Amino acid sequence: MLITNDTVFMPSVLTFIGIPGLEPVQCWIGIPFCAMYVIALIGNSLLLIIIKSEPSLHEPRYIFLGMLGATDIALSTSIVPKMLGIFWFHLPEIFFDACLFQMWLIHTFQGIESGVLLIMALDRYVAICYPLRHATIFTRQLVTNIGVGLTLRPAVLVIPCLLLIKCRLKLYRTKLISHTYCEHMALVKLATEDVYINKIYGLFGAFFVGGLDFIFITLSYIQIFITVFQLPQKEARLKAVNTCIPHICVFCQFYFLAFFSFFTHRSGSYIPSYIHITLSSLYLLVPPFLNPFIYGVKTKHIREKVVKMFCSKDQT
Repeated sequence: MLITNDTVFMPSVLTFIGIPGLEPVQCWIGIPFCAMYVIALIGNSLLLIIIKSEPSLHEPRYIFLGMLGATDIALSTSIVPKMLGIFWFHLPEIFFDACLFQMWLIHTFQGIESGVLLIMALDRYVAICYPLRHATIFTRQLVTNIGVGLTLRPAVLVIPCLLLIKCRLKLYRTKLISHTYCEHMALVKLATEDVYINKIYGLFGAFFVGGLDFIFITLSYIQIFITVFQLPQKEARLKAVNTCIPHICVFCQFYFLAFFSFFTHRSGSYIPSYIHITLSSLYLLVPPFLNPFIYGVKTKHIREKVVKMFCSKDQT
């Protein structure tokens, strides 16, 4: 590693600052982060166990929910252990290649989660707007193909980001990352060279995954509500709306935090860094934490299975 004129040539090790400005209290910040992570692991694992063990839940909507739970576990595990290492054990260093790998994991699972939310919205669209065709459209083979496609799309799209960083960016002004995890723009901003291509491809990848998913999800729910409010019976309208509420809650909280993090990295210099980094960290932890509660409370079949599971244990 060569250092000239305050620049670093291809640093082998990077150092996380954590949350800039809040370093003295990061040990306390780690407590709620750890609690949310543990609850996310337990809640999503319970969700997966229930869906797997109950044959009546082996339907597309619950399979997609299981995919969401598995993605949430993987996404939160990609960041929280290292984050707690920074906060509690003063282990801020990470190898450069390991940082790239963490970046690939995070953005891949972000993309998978976005895709799962899209397919869940399309599933509700078909179930409400074309109920008689739902079973013939969402076959087991299609669900399998969707799962493979949702995984490959972000996994492949993120790889050029890694290559552009590894092959193009050789000089860095610092080894310090003002973040709690390896994020594409946080790493690109460290370089002293022209990062125009990196930014353009980052925008393309974000729009191709998150942007298009957001548009299609929004259009799906617009069409769903148009169809729902044309139903003649009030009970049918309420039932249809009630089935969509969990999806809309998850959709709103996921994309609100995602867009905040995305735009702040590019044009949010007026936002204090500690607010930006805190919310960016929560963005990857809040959805895994909340999703089991949202679906566990609002989805009748899952709620009944959870109650049945714990009641049977109490009786024994």
